[in-house]
Amino acid sequence: MPDKLTATGLAGLRAVAARHVAPDHVPGLVVLVGCGEQVHVETFGTLSVGGPPVQRDTLFRIASITKPVTGAATLALIEEGLLGLHEPVDRLLPELARPRVLTRLDGPLDDTVPAGRSITTRDLLTFTFGFGMVTEMFMAPEPWPIVAAENELMLGALGAPDPAHKPDPDTWMAAFGLLPLMAQPGERWMYNAGALVLSVLLSRAAGQSFGEVLRTRVFEPLGMSDTAFWTSQPDRLATAYRATLDGLAVADPPHGAWSKPPAFEDGAAGLLSTVDDLHAFARMFLGGGAPVLAPESVAAMTVDQLTPGQKAHGGLGLSFFDHQSWSYCQAVRDTGAFGWDGGYGSTWLVDPVADLTVIVQTQRLFDTPEPPALHSEIQAAAYAALATR
Repeated sequence: MPDKLTATGLAGLRAVAARHVAPDHVPGLVVLVGCGEQVHVETFGTLSVGGPPVQRDTLFRIASITKPVTGAATLALIEEGLLGLHEPVDRLLPELARPRVLTRLDGPLDDTVPAGRSITTRDLLTFTFGFGMVTEMFMAPEPWPIVAAENELMLGALGAPDPAHKPDPDTWMAAFGLLPLMAQPGERWMYNAGALVLSVLLSRAAGQSFGEVLRTRVFEPLGMSDTAFWTSQPDRLATAYRATLDGLAVADPPHGAWSKPPAFEDGAAGLLSTVDDLHAFARMFLGGGAPVLAPESVAAMTVDQLTPGQKAHGGLGLSFFDHQSWSYCQAVRDTGAFGWDGGYGSTWLVDPVADLTVIVQTQRLFDTPEPPALHSEIQAAAYAALATR
């Protein structure tokens, strides 16, 4: 069978990727493009500024690409009968029984009303359980009381991943249960926090640590041997950088927050991984779900799961829902492609119509909620590399 990715197209992709790599911009980059049985990988640059070269098996902090992994593990436990999709979560999370809800997002913490119904597993999967990041909170001149309270408890539900400072899952859940919800369950989409709560829910449902749930249900069946919440091989981990007015600054070194086991295994943004492991995860979806999920679960996880009302308040920016929506812990595009992005510099896109997977890993944090242009340009180059039919 002829290759579906043309040599000319792959040369163009290589040129697009290479022009973004520089010590003061993106020190290192790994790109994987898969189509059918054809897999093409390119590596550029270095693990750190002035450091050794990036390799195909370099570890990157995949941040929010952790979310689809958590979604898949949740559906796996539902298939096992350990959870119900529409089941109230308070059977396993009594901390969330009878929640209170703020009367307005920026209001005082004691100005609340009772929740109209219980929180369900599906609410957590779709990020509609009533708590999370919303555009308005980042535009407020002063932190809202709910944001200040969440920060004081160091829960990490409304910001960047912070494995070094989160408490253990039971302590985290007890503290989270002290906070009111920001919206009624099922009312609107709010980013991030649903996957953190799923971390605790899945652990309690399976009677294992969340890391063990992922290892036994996802990583081992798919051969994802390099994906974990920390690494004992920090020499393989790229240094993370953020942009400043004075150039790149180290956000996390190899021997930093991901070099030891975290107290809280964060299902929203805590994983390290490689391009080949993420490709194995993508192939699971493209192959109908085996050996992790049933085809029905794959179908549910790759279609729009939100109502117009849940999208009416917007997402991460006013245009968030213009050409995409949200399924179970990941975005779904109007084209049928799905995936998600990690704010530490990675993107993961799977297109079942084209049988195409595009994975881009860098160690430069995003400057905005939208991925930098290099990601969209590499994805466009990958599509352009497909042989015409």
